[in-house]
Amino acid sequence: MSTEVISSGMIGESAVTPGMKARFLGSRALIYGALLLWAFICLFPLYWTVTTSFKQAVNVTQGHLIPWVDFQPDWKGWRSLGLSPDTIGTTSTVRDEFVKRFTNSVITSVCASLLAIVIGSLAAYGLTRFKYRFAWMRNDDISFFFLSQLILPPVVLALPFLVLYKELNLLDSRIGLILLYALMVLPIVIWIMRDQFKSIPIELEEAALVDGLSVWGAFFQIVLPIALPGMVAAFVLSLVLCWNEYFFAALLTSTDAKTLPVMVASQTGSQGINWWSMAALSTAAIAPLVIIGVVLERYIIQGMTAGAVK
Repeated sequence: MSTEVISSGMIGESAVTPGMKARFLGSRALIYGALLLWAFICLFPLYWTVTTSFKQAVNVTQGHLIPWVDFQPDWKGWRSLGLSPDTIGTTSTVRDEFVKRFTNSVITSVCASLLAIVIGSLAAYGLTRFKYRFAWMRNDDISFFFLSQLILPPVVLALPFLVLYKELNLLDSRIGLILLYALMVLPIVIWIMRDQFKSIPIELEEAALVDGLSVWGAFFQIVLPIALPGMVAAFVLSLVLCWNEYFFAALLTSTDAKTLPVMVASQTGSQGINWWSMAALSTAAIAPLVIIGVVLERYIIQGMTAGAVK
């Protein structure tokens, strides 16, 4: 007898034997145990990063993990950034540098994600509502072509982008990173929005056209509100990818447009890695993404599952 039948109460309690109850409870225990194990594996790096930002050097090298048990928390990592309670009100060049890099990450990530959402949504809508033919390629081939661009290693594009950005005077500029990041996440946005638009019946648009709306009017007033959860999910995913991008940010910037990942990676010196400073920087970089994920969780789930069940 399946666990679903038992849990839904489709059979009487008298028909449920102790063996069936034991198997049901055992299967549930295994499921929850596996979920708890996976949650621990996923969250432990975050826990380690946050706790390391409150450690001293000896606690890092000895692998102490539990605050107030293995070690006494200290503000050393945050103090090195000028973000501890005793330094937040004082002048700090490191804090000014952090704020500048944080601002660069926010501007480049948000603008690139919005640009990718606008272009990707229009491209995905066209691929689901119209038929295209380019040489031997049809709609599905064009969609796969966009996705295949993710296979190309970023290092292959290093030299072409260096030469191109030098000619266009886009090196060490926010606009250069915005255009590059938008191009980087555009294939993912197209595929997410393509599935989103496919799940919307075309009859809704036909009815809107009959009522007197134009094609653009039907898109903005009918299709776009329904596809909003998918757009939010695509935006958040694009934001995370742009926020965490390091290779091109380190390659194409030098002083003015450097982002947080570059600053985190720079916490190394001749004496080794400043784990506490790197952990504090990483915690400050992770926090905005965690907040966005918690606030927009409902839209992310709706967007990522749209089209899965019709």
